[in-house]
Amino acid sequence: MTAVSGRDTSGSVARPPEGRYGRTRTADERADRRLKVVGAVLGVVVLGVVGWFGYDSIAGTKISAEVITFDDVSAKAVEVHLEVRKDADANGYCTVRAQAESGAEVGRADFRFDQDKDRIDKVVTLRTTERATSASLVGCHAD
Repeated sequence: MTAVSGRDTSGSVARPPEGRYGRTRTADERADRRLKVVGAVLGVVVLGVVGWFGYDSIAGTKISAEVITFDDVSAKAVEVHLEVRKDADANGYCTVRAQAESGAEVGRADFRFDQDKDRIDKVVTLRTTERATSASLVGCHAD
C-alpha cells in the first residue's frame, strides 16, 4: 500500500511506479541535452556572424580594382594599368605600390577615380626611388 502524502510506510520519499510518468533522465542525459542546445545556439550565432561579414565584404565594397599589367619605364618610374570597378556615383582612390628586386618598397601612391562610370581602365605612372621589379594594388577605398 502506498501513502498518499508521498512518503512510504518507512518514512522515506516514495518514488512513482517505474514507467508511469515517462522515463526519468539521468544527470548525464540532462547535461548532454543542455550541451546540444548550447552548441546549436552557438552554431547559429557563428553562422550569423560569418554571413554578416561575408555580406559586408561583398556588398560593402563600392570600389575595387586590379592590376592588369605594369611596365618599368625607367629607373625612377613604373606605369601601372589599372582596371577599376565601382558604383557610377562612387568616388574614391586606389593605393598602388612598387617593390624592388630585394622586396623593399620603392614607391607608393594614391590615385583618385571620380569619373561617373562603373568601369575605368587607366594607366597611371608611379614614381619610384629605384628600379621597380613589381607593382601591386594595396587596396581601394570609397569616399
